[in-house]
Amino acid sequence: MSGLERLGLALLHRLDPERAHGLSLLALRLGLAPLPGPVSLPRLATTLAGMPLLNPVGLAAGYDKNAQAMKPLSRAGFGFIEVGAATPVPQPGSDKPRLFRLPLDRAAINRFGFNNQGMERIAARLANRRHGPVPVGLNLGANKTSENRAADFAKVLARCGPYVDFATVNVSSPNTERLRDLQGAAALSALLRRVMEAREGLQRPIPIFLKIAPDLDLVGLESVVEVALAARISGIIATNTTLDRGGLKSASRNEIGGLSGAPLFEKSTRVLAELSRMTHGMLPLIGVGGISSAEEAYQKIRAGASAVQLYTAMVYQGISLVPRIARGLDALLARDGFANVAMAVGTGRNAWL
Repeated sequence: MSGLERLGLALLHRLDPERAHGLSLLALRLGLAPLPGPVSLPRLATTLAGMPLLNPVGLAAGYDKNAQAMKPLSRAGFGFIEVGAATPVPQPGSDKPRLFRLPLDRAAINRFGFNNQGMERIAARLANRRHGPVPVGLNLGANKTSENRAADFAKVLARCGPYVDFATVNVSSPNTERLRDLQGAAALSALLRRVMEAREGLQRPIPIFLKIAPDLDLVGLESVVEVALAARISGIIATNTTLDRGGLKSASRNEIGGLSGAPLFEKSTRVLAELSRMTHGMLPLIGVGGISSAEEAYQKIRAGASAVQLYTAMVYQGISLVPRIARGLDALLARDGFANVAMAVGTGRNAWL
């Protein structure tokens, strides 16, 4: 991390977390942050659900909610980026404050509640983006007041799907009342059926991922896998934020919302390994939760992830963390004799079971 980036982070941490979030996006859009460009190394090149990736390190949804910084983010070293979540109509989300730093835990708690400008404005930005080697996906959401949330997901996909490289069905945010109920077998099956029907209506069918919570038990995970395989989705993202609060030290530890960052690493990686065991390699998995180093990204891959995503760690280590992780991952693969990242997927799964 450069001295300038360290100073910038120190200044941002003196501000309200949500205001700092907005200013970091503005800095990217104005070109104030030095960016390395795409990180492309032969060992890191891989394929995720048919999408070629320069490297397997992606941006998790939630940072660029309204698809406003896709161009600079595509030059930040990510192999793929995910924007959103988008809902059919704009919604303000939960009352402020709704984002809290937990510095002693290298974590954050948010209860944003799918605040976004709505699918029409987001679709317009997606339609105008310049396509490049870094795939851009959209996290699909449902409006809080919706009477038919399955229809909401399908509606956003139908509107925005023509302009993205993949989409994610997000039924795992803890900040929209009863959203996680959609992870139950019957509700999830009906939801995915609607989404996959909307996908078939696209001129260019795209990969559809399902993002799940880390708080599901083994029975719940088995149910999700059964439904996901039957629906023929493209992969599972494991995991979203957690409601667990065990062992936290920071002053904001008891705030309501989803916990992300370092404390989530073990829990989310165990879920990832279980999914890898249950799916027998039939579904690509994306590992998310607590990644803040190349070693942790490598552990996710060896636990069963074909690719990984991160977000919260950038709050504490800056956006230069992204190329550091990608290049560090390349070095770890070389150290262990893997010619490419795909060869390492799942090789350490049993350590997490």
